[in-house]
Amino acid sequence: MNFEIVVTAFVFIMTMAVIFWRPKGINEAWPATIGALIILATGIVTGYDLLDIISKIGGASITIIATIVMAVILESFGFFHWSAARLATLAKGSGYRLYWYIQLLCFLMTLLFNNDGSILITTPILILLLKNLRLKPHQQIPYLLSGALIATASSTPIGVSNIVNLIALKIVHMTLYMHTAMMFVPATLGLLFMSFIMYLVLKQKLPANLPTSTDDIEESFFIKNFHPLKGKISVETKRKRTKFMLKVLAFVFLMRCLLFVASFLSIPIELVAVLGSLILLIWRWYHLRTNPIDILKKTPWQILLFAFSMYVIIYGLHNAGLTSFLVSICEPIVNQGLFQASFIMGGLVSLLSNLFNNHPALMIGTITLTEMGLDPVTLKTIYLANIIGSDMGSLLLPIGTLASLIWMHILKQNKIKVKWKDYISVTIIVIPITTLVSLFLLYYWVQLIFAH
Repeated sequence: MNFEIVVTAFVFIMTMAVIFWRPKGINEAWPATIGALIILATGIVTGYDLLDIISKIGGASITIIATIVMAVILESFGFFHWSAARLATLAKGSGYRLYWYIQLLCFLMTLLFNNDGSILITTPILILLLKNLRLKPHQQIPYLLSGALIATASSTPIGVSNIVNLIALKIVHMTLYMHTAMMFVPATLGLLFMSFIMYLVLKQKLPANLPTSTDDIEESFFIKNFHPLKGKISVETKRKRTKFMLKVLAFVFLMRCLLFVASFLSIPIELVAVLGSLILLIWRWYHLRTNPIDILKKTPWQILLFAFSMYVIIYGLHNAGLTSFLVSICEPIVNQGLFQASFIMGGLVSLLSNLFNNHPALMIGTITLTEMGLDPVTLKTIYLANIIGSDMGSLLLPIGTLASLIWMHILKQNKIKVKWKDYISVTIIVIPITTLVSLFLLYYWVQLIFAH
């Protein structure tokens, strides 16, 4: 047992250290994979455990990848440029109005796809827009930061918007339908509160009036990729493209709704997700005459590898006795009552997420809960408190979520520098109070819907 504890603890700490350090820009999947292989080689996680892991994360991983494929397809349709152009139009020259439209865009993209997919969609859109508006770097950062925070936190209302949430749902035997019924209202109100607090914090840094852009973002993409002539695009052509984009978004929304129907009817949601991505892929093939093979190259398959490898390492910690130790500490807290348990467990997962990333933090927290023999309502409520800690509370530091790490990487690729000081100066005010308010709303909402 001592050997197992030493090995798994060492592997876990070293894996997280390399993920945060990212030497030479190494993808986070590789250190996680090496750590998982060491755990498997030592026999701490057995072949039987491996089958259990695959059964728990298989469906979630397929669902998330299918929705990310949809996001990649949207990019090839020119959705990024189209969205950036729409944001510029809707803002009507107001930097404050632009803030609120960015918040809405990031919220909707996470609900339609997932937090990682939303970061992959919204960050390039915002970079396109802000550069096109010729905003100075210090003026760009508030928009980029607030957008990333709301995009990541918006995975809280529905379980299908985050791969680690989907995995945890499987562990606690909770349907997407039940998760949404218990979480959508309090989490969405929490996100509105978060957006408002961020607005107050950032208002002085936002430009009151936006510079007038001389370039047409949508036109530059369309001419480059589709238009055979190098002239201006007619207003009628732009209207047709808008109708087309709205049809695509309506289809994505329909498929999202069908995931909840499938969950309610006990149909594997991954089947619906894959069907939706295949239909959209065929639609793109017909519309653009583009070979679908390019999607294989553009899809970030490493997210699957990362999730699987991290779960192997967490399973190793579980087998080494970590969850038994945590149960002995947390059980007396949970027995104090649902109100105290929700706040303490949600706070604990927030702390662990900022120290070790929310993937391992939520997995450890969820496995620990299942070992306590709690009644279904108590288990699900405290689990949802853990979700708030994992999806919202984890944003205090930029290393708290995989989505935040992806966001930092995209900014680095585009030579945009966001210092930890810039990040924390906002999150130190916004995240703790948002997490507490959301936990408070969750507790009273659950009391309301389960009141007899």
